[in-house]
Amino acid sequence: MKNDSLLNFSVARRFSAPLKRMKKFASAGFVVALLCGAASIQPLRAPSESDPENRNTGANMKIVVTSVIVNDQDKALKFYTEVLGFVKKTDIPMGGPRWLTVISPEQPDGPELLLEPMGFAPAKTYQKALFDAGIPLTSFAVTDIEKTYQKLKSQGVVFRSAPARMGPVTVATFEDTCGNLIQIAQK
Repeated sequence: MKNDSLLNFSVARRFSAPLKRMKKFASAGFVVALLCGAASIQPLRAPSESDPENRNTGANMKIVVTSVIVNDQDKALKFYTEVLGFVKKTDIPMGGPRWLTVISPEQPDGPELLLEPMGFAPAKTYQKALFDAGIPLTSFAVTDIEKTYQKLKSQGVVFRSAPARMGPVTVATFEDTCGNLIQIAQK
């Protein structure tokens, strides 16, 4: 039984459903939920934008800027532009550190990635904890993960994991030279 089916296991125990039957549903892509004190078995599916619970009328939000914490903005800019292929969009001096963003050349009006300087001590602890645990700080989509993996490796990028299938996506994780692990993913 997979870890993600622990809920199914505990529902089976609580409602005395045969474990074998619950495993069968879980492995077939069903999710078990509690509904008014009774077990409910429903097919597992991706949420849709039109699902009522995914609509938030009046709050049309979108991601404009997200960030990666970096220990050296110049080194980060070089890596993210020259190695990963992003393009510098904004570079505003702010009395030491800069407001420094990069974008995907494929999305010039898309989200900006802020190369955020390590200016807050707890951020350094957070970054190190993620890195030491092998947890990527963020993920970038690629269209051909094997080609991207080989290209980055040939440029000296250190990979923690080669491309591996994880359910509906293939992922690989590398070090960004600035204290972070970054994941690339292909659907």
